[in-house]
Amino acid sequence: MWYPHSDTPVWKEAMNQLNIEWRHLDVDGDTCLRCSETGKTLKQVVEELRRLLARQGVRLRFTETRLPPSQLEQSNLILLNGTPLEDVLDGAKASESCCRSCACLAGKQAYCRTVEYQGRVYEEIPEHLIRLAVATVLGLE
Repeated sequence: MWYPHSDTPVWKEAMNQLNIEWRHLDVDGDTCLRCSETGKTLKQVVEELRRLLARQGVRLRFTETRLPPSQLEQSNLILLNGTPLEDVLDGAKASESCCRSCACLAGKQAYCRTVEYQGRVYEEIPEHLIRLAVATVLGLE
C-alpha cells in the first residue's frame, strides 16, 4: 500500500495528471457538518499529495463544486479523474442516511451520501479512504 508518507512509492504505471473534484451542498456559504469534515480532511490530503506527486511528475488539480439543495444527492461526492471514490475502491458503495445538518440548510428532510467500505459506513470520508482511492487510481502499491 502506498501512502504519501512513504519515501519510495512503487509506480505501476506512469500518470501525469490527477483531477480530484469534491461536490458538496452550499447554502449561502454554509455546508453540512458531514461535508465540512470531509472537506477539511480532503483539503489537507490534497496539499500533502500535491507536494509529493509533483516530485514524481504528477500534477494534482483540485476542484470544489458547490451544489444547490436541488442537487443534494451529489453532496459529499469525491471524484477521482471523474470516477466516484466508491467506484474506485473494490467492494465500496455509495448509500445515504438522514442528515439533520443538511435538513436545516435545505429547509426540508434531507439525506446525505455515505460510503460503505469493508463493513463500515462513513458519513465523513476519512483520510485513509481518500489515500487508498488515490493510490488505486494512480496504480500505486
